[in-house]
Amino acid sequence: MARQKPYDGVAVCAPVTVPYARFSDKTAHWWTGGALAALSRQTGLGPADFDGFCFASFSAGPDTAVGMVQHLGLSPRWMDHIPTGGASGVMALRRAARAVQAGDADIVACVAADTNQIDSFRQTLQGFSRFSQDATYPYGFGGPNATFALIADNFMREYGVSREDFAKLCVAQRANALSNPLALMKKPLSHDQYMQARPISDPIHLFDCVMPCAGAEAFVVTTPEKAQDLGLSTARLAATIERHNAYAEDPVQTRGGWARDIDDLWSAAGCGPQDMHTVQFYDDYPVIVAMQLADLGFCDKAALSQFIAENDFTITGSVPLNTNGGQLSAGQAGAAGGFQNVTEGLRQILRAPLGDQVPDATRALISGFGLVNYDRGICTGAAVLEQEVLR
Repeated sequence: MARQKPYDGVAVCAPVTVPYARFSDKTAHWWTGGALAALSRQTGLGPADFDGFCFASFSAGPDTAVGMVQHLGLSPRWMDHIPTGGASGVMALRRAARAVQAGDADIVACVAADTNQIDSFRQTLQGFSRFSQDATYPYGFGGPNATFALIADNFMREYGVSREDFAKLCVAQRANALSNPLALMKKPLSHDQYMQARPISDPIHLFDCVMPCAGAEAFVVTTPEKAQDLGLSTARLAATIERHNAYAEDPVQTRGGWARDIDDLWSAAGCGPQDMHTVQFYDDYPVIVAMQLADLGFCDKAALSQFIAENDFTITGSVPLNTNGGQLSAGQAGAAGGFQNVTEGLRQILRAPLGDQVPDATRALISGFGLVNYDRGICTGAAVLEQEVLR
């Protein structure tokens, strides 16, 4: 396999969040416009200045990036539509970085937005994948909770991970969310509350599940020179990986594509998991957080329970995890849930978090996981971001 070329001449900057709402009567287009307006306020740029556009959404249909550029008054010379859900943030970052590096675009707005109307979740599931329509829905097995119950139950049996371990992760993320004024979950979560929560699809219980909502996330990928002209603080992209449909031979998913490419990530980055000051993992369920901890090299899967017990995942802890609360406590705004790990990681190393600051953070690990067709997540990616210039 060819060695990954470095991302020289690329700067990542201007993370923005459009505050989430549990339900919204607005369209995904409205939320996307809000994200672009927020980017404009932070950068001083107008629609004509963005010559690249990267977009992700579940609820913008029938429009893709094509329709969205007309709605927003953009005229990009490069654009991409990324339908990979929770992996879309890392993949937008990768694609936009290479576009800037190649000179195909100078300033790329990367935006993910979704609405959440009363019936949005059911409609999304109804047309989510042909696998689901053919292989699971006819048998009454619908929605992600049942799928992840199967994954979680098998993972727990295989590697000795318990609900007590998941509780520690979820309680820490809720503690992190309490400093984030935009998080939907505003109350502390105790270990006992987690353990006593009602079952949803055993072993998945209430606090293992995200809160669907409406919202948007965005960031800019450009050149260091453009960022300097705009007076923007920047991060450099040290390394990335991306993999789809890895380990299809596994009867039940216990690993993701990260495990196949992890050596390439750390080799290109010139550092390791022990050097990360904060980790921002896709967290649709805590079992997937645990899977990422192992697959990205923090510990072996057999040692997960011990690793979780020995570490503190709060903002001032040994492994600051999902410092805005993650989707489990801040909310899951559709495809924007796959961008919030990028925007929060950026904020932490650029000294502009939504809530409390991770002390002395200059390096962040971002990880994405998305598109469960019916039995496993197909898309994975990860990136290492390093603080470059503070302005």
